[in-house]
Amino acid sequence: MLPRGLLPLLPPRSLSAMAAPPTGSSARSRLCFAVEGAGGSDLVCFTLGGSGEGPARDPEDDGRPRPRCFLPAPGRCYSLCLPAAASSVPAARLHRRLQQRLSGGQGPFGRCQVLALLSYRADGAQAAPEKGFLIQDPQGGPETERALEELLRAQGELAQLPPPALGVYEAGERGELWQCLWALRRAGGRELLRRARVLAAEEPPLHPAVPGLSHAAVFHSLEAARSVLKQCMSLIPEAKAVLDLVDKCPKNSKKGDFPVIVIEGLDATGKTTVTHSVKDSLNALLLRSPPACISQWRKTFDDEPTLIRRAFYALGNYIVASEIAKASTESPVIVDRFWHSTAAYAVATEISGKVHNLPPVHHEVYQWPEDLLKPDLVLLLTVSPEERIRRLQGRGLEKTEEETKLEANSLFRQKVEESYKRMENPGCQEVDASPSKEEVLRTVLHLIKKQCGSL
Repeated sequence: MLPRGLLPLLPPRSLSAMAAPPTGSSARSRLCFAVEGAGGSDLVCFTLGGSGEGPARDPEDDGRPRPRCFLPAPGRCYSLCLPAAASSVPAARLHRRLQQRLSGGQGPFGRCQVLALLSYRADGAQAAPEKGFLIQDPQGGPETERALEELLRAQGELAQLPPPALGVYEAGERGELWQCLWALRRAGGRELLRRARVLAAEEPPLHPAVPGLSHAAVFHSLEAARSVLKQCMSLIPEAKAVLDLVDKCPKNSKKGDFPVIVIEGLDATGKTTVTHSVKDSLNALLLRSPPACISQWRKTFDDEPTLIRRAFYALGNYIVASEIAKASTESPVIVDRFWHSTAAYAVATEISGKVHNLPPVHHEVYQWPEDLLKPDLVLLLTVSPEERIRRLQGRGLEKTEEETKLEANSLFRQKVEESYKRMENPGCQEVDASPSKEEVLRTVLHLIKKQCGSL
């Protein structure tokens, strides 16, 4: 018996586009899928051919290799995708709940490997990828499929959304791979939507998640972030409190005559020491992002999916901007993290794999929002990974999920740092924070004087 395998799930509206294997220009618009390997490995990409029957069968498909992301017998794989809805809070929360349940180690899922799955258009026309999961069951027992059906029905109902379709792959008589797509009914039972040939595909020039960054991770306007939290008001009580604070802030805040200097960097690069030293040296006011008025809700929003979490931190930047505008009329202002930090962590989190998967230099995602107060100077403190680990030991501070990931994953740290360095308008000026605090302070003050003049 040849193995059955994974099925990337598509919403019913996508089926008409896959009725037959595309040719010519339509081949470039194929719907493709990318499986994100564990530990930052490369993407495995594939697409869909026809049914293999009659005129829908493409002879060229027979020469394509089988995609290398399926378990051998007796293993079995499944997959699911949520329809692309970058601004849909219910869909984002459903994705998060499914991720937690699938990775929670309960029942048959405890033996499964869960990998991220993205769907995208080969020609890049799709604004944002559909997100989902590839579930690899090494034992291939039928209880995993039953558990998946029950989970999808229950979670879809909880989110007031149709249950995501469930996909299963099956091997054909000649070893080819077939996709079977099942629509689940809430009351029970399921309907086969289609069966299609699975074909290997080349990795796209840009990571499939890149087109969706500006819609669901890196917000470039106050209104874009505000609209997300507005959807959350009936689900997260704290969302209304945040919006009330935002709405009290002046729109398009402008800075005063005194300079505004932002200090950025990973944890344990010396930001606290440098910001306080510069504050004292310049007789400046020190501000932080997120601001104190919303910091009490960080834990609440850190537990939410990326879409909501990023909107919360983006709005925090706009609140800080109103504080900067007022303070910079009276004295220099030092800001401990600002928009660059929010954007760099978002990019590094959303883009899997290695540093080369990041959006290219000068991509729009690295551009400062037009409606956010712009600082005079942004300094990025850096230290070696070894020095960071030494400084972190014994701190005992409560860490966010991303800060914990930063310590454990050197690849993630590299992506955060590289994202920082690609920020533009304004860009970050890098400062080696490894020397003594006195030497680092002299370097920072020299750069401030050079950029901002005498204070």
